[in-house]
Amino acid sequence: MKNATDLIARIIIGLFFFYEAFDTMVFFDVTRDTLTSYGITFAQDWLIVGSIILLLIGGMMVIIGYYAAIGASMLLIYWFTFTVVVYSFWDDPEDVKSLHIKAFMRNMALCGGLLILIANGAREWSVKRILHVMRLPK
Repeated sequence: MKNATDLIARIIIGLFFFYEAFDTMVFFDVTRDTLTSYGITFAQDWLIVGSIILLLIGGMMVIIGYYAAIGASMLLIYWFTFTVVVYSFWDDPEDVKSLHIKAFMRNMALCGGLLILIANGAREWSVKRILHVMRLPK
């Protein structure tokens, strides 16, 4: 049961980041405007394309379990940076501070899930494990 739960959790986490990548692709211009509103004006198109690639590759690595810890590390770096930039509640006015604190904590919980995945790896049900088991003896 533990392996099935691990696989389901990896799929849910990976699909979340796939959705983020898809959302960024569909709303590319809106994402560029959002970056500008946060004061990020340097190489916006490269940053957006890089984040899409990072989200897709990291999400796929997490889902299939091939070097899942590396994929989770990539996603953690992206998601932690995103969270600190977007939900900087310490600078927000009082009327939105509570909402941003909740969103910040939700995103930190996802970062915690990624850290657990980094610490434990993909375990039994992963492509890496299947490839390792299928090797022929010498």
